[in-house]
Amino acid sequence: MDLAYTAEEEAFRDRLRGWLAEVLPKLPPKPAATDWPGRRAYDAAWQRMLYNAGYAGLHWPADAGGRGATPTQHLIFLEETEKAGAPYVGANFVGLLHAGPTIAAEGTAAQRARWLPPILRGDEIWCQGFSEPDAGSDLAALRTKAVRDGDAYIVSGSKIWTSHAEVADWCELLVRTDPEAPRHRGISWLAMPMDAPGVTVRPLRTLAGSTEFAEVFLDEVWVPVGNRVGAEHDGWRVTMVTLSFERGTAFVGEVVACRRVLAELARTAHANGRWDDAVLRRRLGRLNAEFAALWRLTQWNVSEAQSTGGVPGTGGSVFKLRYSHARQELYDAAAEVLGGQALDAAHPWVADRLAALAYTIAAGTSQIQRNIVAERILGLPKGR
Repeated sequence: MDLAYTAEEEAFRDRLRGWLAEVLPKLPPKPAATDWPGRRAYDAAWQRMLYNAGYAGLHWPADAGGRGATPTQHLIFLEETEKAGAPYVGANFVGLLHAGPTIAAEGTAAQRARWLPPILRGDEIWCQGFSEPDAGSDLAALRTKAVRDGDAYIVSGSKIWTSHAEVADWCELLVRTDPEAPRHRGISWLAMPMDAPGVTVRPLRTLAGSTEFAEVFLDEVWVPVGNRVGAEHDGWRVTMVTLSFERGTAFVGEVVACRRVLAELARTAHANGRWDDAVLRRRLGRLNAEFAALWRLTQWNVSEAQSTGGVPGTGGSVFKLRYSHARQELYDAAAEVLGGQALDAAHPWVADRLAALAYTIAAGTSQIQRNIVAERILGLPKGR
């Protein structure tokens, strides 16, 4: 991978910086963290601005509605938008980073035409219905069943940790379509409308006070067979595509955000006299090296995804594993720099520190990532 930037890529950076400088001052104030309808409207409006300016789905293939940008241009976009303080994907997270890329890779022409344009415009919000209360991190133990009835499935069961369910229009849903098949077979990937009869959403309040997750209860919900992405009973393979996006490229913008926080930490330590602590300086220096290495790993993963048709490889698990722990270490260091202020719940770093605790669980626990690295990269035998 060539890490140097070409003249064309630098020109792209300059155009993006100019556009951001023009539009960001015009954005309205961001809604409160607890106002999810307001946050949906805010995030959707930003996505429409990106779409109108030609920056939506920048790295998506052209035939999926994107610009077919190079991996380097995609990384430049993420880097510059984060540096400028632009909004992140927010409520569009699942659609833009999980469901959309999966449909682009695995969907039919009709499915791509139906779902991808509204995702890119910010018109429709998606949530993720994978985890279940009794399955834990063992996704293959899901019990939500879908019984075929002509041209529809009748779906019953429940999901938990369903991201953005209370404001979503669609759900990427995993169901068991063959209860007699082995664990990793007999599963299908469905697109379920959230306004269908029989869908009940119960928001969950996190440690930080937000409700971006929910329980979802499904009582004989009818989902058209045409909403199935991939073949019937082939949902586990399709799910691995979804998870490769979730673990491989979905967090890349956050690496840039962490590097920005680290720089702010160093400035704060200088200002409050903590910089004289040699142990703290070494800690911040090591974190700087950690996030610089993670950024290089991000570049490698995105380049690999481009060379394999847009689907990230198992290197995404390496990134997810190390990033989850590095993020927690970053906000532990932030608490040390803040001193007594670390007990002030109003400080943004305090909320970020609480949120960081979830990263070793979200998108596959660290234990799951270690198993993937051991078995699929290092070739070690499966544990018993």
